[in-house]
Amino acid sequence: MTSTPLSRRAFTGAALWGAAASIAVLPAPRAAASTALLPPLDPAALQAAIDDLERPPSTAAQLHVAGAAGHWRGTSGVADLGTRRPVTSHDKVRVGSITKVFVATVVLQLVAEGRVGLDTQVRRVLPGLLPDRFAAVTVAHLLNHTSGLPDHVGIPEPESAEEVFRHRFDHWTPREWVATATHGPLKFAPGTRQEYRGINYVLAALVIDSVTGRPYGEAVRARVLRPLGLTRTDVPGDDPRIHGGHVRGYLRMADGCLRDITVHDQSSSRGEGDMISTVSEIDRMLAALFSGELLPPDLLRLMFTLPPDDVRMLDGSPARYSTGLQQATVNGVTLWGKTGETYGYKNAAFSTRDQRRRFVLAYHPTTARNGQEGQMIARVADLLTANTAGSAPGESP
Repeated sequence: MTSTPLSRRAFTGAALWGAAASIAVLPAPRAAASTALLPPLDPAALQAAIDDLERPPSTAAQLHVAGAAGHWRGTSGVADLGTRRPVTSHDKVRVGSITKVFVATVVLQLVAEGRVGLDTQVRRVLPGLLPDRFAAVTVAHLLNHTSGLPDHVGIPEPESAEEVFRHRFDHWTPREWVATATHGPLKFAPGTRQEYRGINYVLAALVIDSVTGRPYGEAVRARVLRPLGLTRTDVPGDDPRIHGGHVRGYLRMADGCLRDITVHDQSSSRGEGDMISTVSEIDRMLAALFSGELLPPDLLRLMFTLPPDDVRMLDGSPARYSTGLQQATVNGVTLWGKTGETYGYKNAAFSTRDQRRRFVLAYHPTTARNGQEGQMIARVADLLTANTAGSAPGESP
């Protein structure tokens, strides 16, 4: 194809939880911190946290809190600026990189069945897709972001919302998209460093295609969605629309108006950020996964295991991504889960390992990258972990 799509992460912000969370959210220590001092839920404070649709500028928010330490649900804003319909907890949203949790789960199920190995070279499963010099990249390297794959070539950083709309229907096949990240040498020897990259999960979805003989979305539906009864979770394939009740996403244009970006080709995020769901169904998936309903114990353990201490992020900070999940500490409490974003949609789904506290937050920022996108996540995470009686043990700022 001749047109070039724009990097969603470049426009909406690649920071883990945004600059606002840089103090509250830190890479977690290797040993899980105690969750004994989780605070009681404060419904009024939680509602106020999602009612603040100015930090960051957003059109709506949905929050689902669950676990043994308490349950709470709340919404704020409108699902559609045209009709002013209030958002509900059942409305669908684009979940962005939370897609990776589903993909990693299915790959690990295939590993459990002996149909592919974590140490299998990707080139063996996907012949002709990666060059010979990438022979050392394995399935495990894809799942925990230690592959060292090169940066994409030919994908510009977006400079405006207007530019996003000009490219909203650019369409890529998975092989075309992978080809943009196969120029030049590996950035580092596989397994020696960690760099969060969506292309790893585009390839992981292709591994599912190859091993099962059908599109990865069919495998996700058969292995996760139907067994868990997730009837409002979708893998859209080539369909750029969201079907059924949903929250519309918007971007603020240069003249100040908000323009609807809900209908948007997701082909460049296949397997790494294209799924659609609801806050309650993402919570159900997280609960089932953490409870061992979807994976045997030895493989589930990988989702709570970071790379060795000597494997660092490119900036020198400790690795924070496991197989399919990411780890963070807030007020000394260790959380496992995943963030996700695409134009007009931002999400966070996290839980303590013992599931005493889980939360799924979906909200709808309207601005370009300005360092403030993670403010709502930071507010909610702080309320759900800060104990006024004393700090929980763990890593200090």
